[in-house]
Amino acid sequence: MRQSSSFVTVLCAALLALLVSACGGGGGGSSGSSPSASSSSTTSLSAGPTVTNASPSPQVVADNAVLVSVDSGVSNVPNMPFVSVTICVPGTTQCQTIDHMLVDTGSWGVRVFASQLPASMTLPQQKDASGNLVAECMQFFDGYTWGSVKLADLQIAGEKAASLPIQVIDPNYASLPSDCASYGASRNTPATLQANGILGIGVFKHDCGANCVQNAVAGTYYGCNGTACTSIPLAEPLQVANPIPYFATDNNGSMLSLPMVSGGAQSVSGQLVFGIGTQSNNSLGSAQVIGVSPSNGTFTTVQNGTTYSSSILDSGSTGLFFQTSAMPACASPNNAYYCPVSTQSLSAMIQGVNGTTSTVNFSVGNATTISQTYSGDSALPLLAGPAFVTSSIFDWGLPFFYGRNVYAAVEQQATPGGTGPYVAY
Repeated sequence: MRQSSSFVTVLCAALLALLVSACGGGGGGSSGSSPSASSSSTTSLSAGPTVTNASPSPQVVADNAVLVSVDSGVSNVPNMPFVSVTICVPGTTQCQTIDHMLVDTGSWGVRVFASQLPASMTLPQQKDASGNLVAECMQFFDGYTWGSVKLADLQIAGEKAASLPIQVIDPNYASLPSDCASYGASRNTPATLQANGILGIGVFKHDCGANCVQNAVAGTYYGCNGTACTSIPLAEPLQVANPIPYFATDNNGSMLSLPMVSGGAQSVSGQLVFGIGTQSNNSLGSAQVIGVSPSNGTFTTVQNGTTYSSSILDSGSTGLFFQTSAMPACASPNNAYYCPVSTQSLSAMIQGVNGTTSTVNFSVGNATTISQTYSGDSALPLLAGPAFVTSSIFDWGLPFFYGRNVYAAVEQQATPGGTGPYVAY
């Protein structure tokens, strides 16, 4: 699900200087197939429990939780949730804390820029069974990141993942393979990614999974010898990894909790809580469990009579992204977003692969008006658009997360709501 699990999206508001960019994900599960691969399929709704969503209750930040901020960030891009993480040379106290790491439930794996690490900090290089130095091309819808795979101890809140494979993004590492560069623009600096790195904490353990174990998938993993890099298969334990299943405790998933936002807000604070049902602050409570595909992490959305069979919950996307003829797109160059004459109150039905259904009410505003009315605000819950998605995809981006506790259960991990992968809210 490398190109499709989280979407790089841009609102090109040249006159209003409102650039929106989300970050994108990896693949996992048993096949690593992308949502776009099933664009011709349809899914009918079956009977199942139905819920209406409610706002989360305030919680005290505990050892298994970290504060999340939606703020002006690296590039004044709205709807981007950030945390700080600490990266250490394995088994040492040589560490660096990196702020404004994007919290991304639509991808899996930790990615940091080499420029954010001290020159004196040498992380061990990941090698495959043949001794190749491992590098990775991380694909987005309109670009890529490139760099080596290295090992690091990751610390966040009271949790630690030891010797975790991470991507160190570095445009100067070895020689960029042509089949990586073909994925569009380089996202190899914080300014082009709009973040200092990515904390990918979606429903899978590794960013390519079984799909890359037997086959050398072009534009994915490489073995490098000097400056020459060749596409290689890679065992799952060696792949860039979601840190959560590698924590000693609270390792079955996460909960992202953000407050309700009306119209817009200069910034908002929430929290990312690790574990599901492992402590008093991460109980599922009345949250509805939505089963997702074990191969690509998707579920079904039905909205206004249209079935979107490849839907995701993705905190790394800056809006709700789906194609519909019911609302006009903004005039160029802002046509990545919708510009209805007035704010539209809409409803959709989400259905999990477990048959559970949930009604979701949401609103879509005029993006041009929003950028004028709430100029400088970082939390904009009414942004939606058709950018970078096929007709089968409904990308429930960060606006969905405002006013909810949203859970992501990791594959093969037991939780009170069943074994992952699933999402819940």
